[in-house]
Amino acid sequence: MALYDRNYQSAYSTQVISSSVGFIKKTYQLLAGSMIAAAAGAYATMPYAEAIMQYRWFIFGFELFMIFFGLGMTRNKPVLNLAALFAFTFATGVSLVPILAMLIGAGQGAVIGNAFLMTAVLFGALSLFAINSKSDFSSWGKPLFITLIVIIIASLVNMFLLHNPIMHVVITAGVLLLFGIFTIYDTQNIANGAYDSPVDAAVSLYLDFLNMFTAILQLLGIFGKDE
Repeated sequence: MALYDRNYQSAYSTQVISSSVGFIKKTYQLLAGSMIAAAAGAYATMPYAEAIMQYRWFIFGFELFMIFFGLGMTRNKPVLNLAALFAFTFATGVSLVPILAMLIGAGQGAVIGNAFLMTAVLFGALSLFAINSKSDFSSWGKPLFITLIVIIIASLVNMFLLHNPIMHVVITAGVLLLFGIFTIYDTQNIANGAYDSPVDAAVSLYLDFLNMFTAILQLLGIFGKDE
């Protein structure tokens, strides 16, 4: 009887591990697809940088709608959920066009590739750390969210009131640090089975990568300009 129980538990554990690996694999496949969709959005709309700058708040509003409503409303409809994911990530690529066009126009186009490479290396290193670490980061969610709110408020104050370049650099560095920690937090949650849908898991990782990429892009652009 003891042997039967042991075999049953072993088979069950193998099934759970296999399911977890499959979920993680699907998540990273969707993450890769999301990056391709974002790149397509940026490439397709690059000639319309001025128009995108003019309507950037509408694009930002659409992104918020998709995060808080669109993806949730389609969660039980796999085809629509995938369409919502790629529509959202395509839109984020479009929203990057103004800064990409500015860098290219200033002769700093190489910064874009460097920023992507640096983000990919950092993201990969943090993900590996999260998966292999014996520490539990599940309690970090609330402090990270509070820090995010503080950074958003500080960013809006600087954007509309202070216009302080030094504060902008500090905030951008804070964004990079915050979403680096978010990458650890989200990756471990995914490995621990905290997500029901690989689309939701992919969105979390994509937002981490996107915000780190944007922060590195801005920092390289700022310091490259100073040189």
